[in-house]
Amino acid sequence: MLALTYTVFPLLAVLVGAIVAVLRPPGPGLTSAIQHLAAGVVFAAAAAEILPQVVHEGSPSATLIGGAIGVVAMLSLKSLEGRFEGPLGMLGAVAADILIDGLVLGLAFIAGAKAGLLLTIALTLEILFLGVTVTEELGATVRSKVKIVTITAGLGLLLPIGVLLATPVAGFPPAVIGGFLSFGLIALLYLVTEELLVEAHAKPDSPLISAMFFVGFLGLLLLEELMG
Repeated sequence: MLALTYTVFPLLAVLVGAIVAVLRPPGPGLTSAIQHLAAGVVFAAAAAEILPQVVHEGSPSATLIGGAIGVVAMLSLKSLEGRFEGPLGMLGAVAADILIDGLVLGLAFIAGAKAGLLLTIALTLEILFLGVTVTEELGATVRSKVKIVTITAGLGLLLPIGVLLATPVAGFPPAVIGGFLSFGLIALLYLVTEELLVEAHAKPDSPLISAMFFVGFLGLLLLEELMG
């Protein structure tokens, strides 16, 4: 399956992010810049590839149902994140994020190879950020650097599991696929607005760092046009 093959890149990203963060943790400015860049790329992938596919299916009821389920699922996830504190709560939240990312990636490849490729690029940056974040959080309680990298890399394996969960959707009628894509669209918008940008703005900001959002957005749009 093509989608599973492409998960190699996000998995490498989470491993590299963990190793780099263990050896030399990035400063808050660089972390914020990466978050802005990832947010711009993810937003562009959602707008350029997932949204047109949802509109193309032309099923208002499926769009509404899928989107509503997406809203409920992501807000429920946010509520659960707020109830648990400490390393275990953080790991649970990141695990859920990565699993949903895999599901959305699988749905993107069902929409088309180009959509899947562009979303792979977007999620690779996002997973890289998650790898750095998990490593920094675990560093406060876990002394073994090898254990930290192993735990972080293990979380990344939830991505291909999410892709596999999306595989049966390809056999559904187009309207139902549109509903699933609507769910994926909401999940991506939540990722941008409620996670990446919120975390980024919690750190010292500057016009240059904020500009990275638009660099990521325009960069992916240009890539999409060049791919035709």
